[in-house]
Amino acid sequence: MVSGMVDKRHDISERLSAIAEEIADLALESLRGSIEAGATKASQGEKRLTQARRAVEKAAHLLRSDLSDS
Repeated sequence: MVSGMVDKRHDISERLSAIAEEIADLALESLRGSIEAGATKASQGEKRLTQARRAVEKAAHLLRSDLSDS
């Protein structure tokens, strides 16, 4: 039973890491677009994407660290 839960946590952690990478890609695309448009500062959208990426990375990290405690 515990092994199954550990596997599920690991799987979720891996999926969250992949999602964080996807969000990072979106943020970079948005930043490139802003630069091409002449912006000199990050937009609110880019800031939110970065905040979301960090939150997802934190969740993935918490799940991984929880696995080492099991």
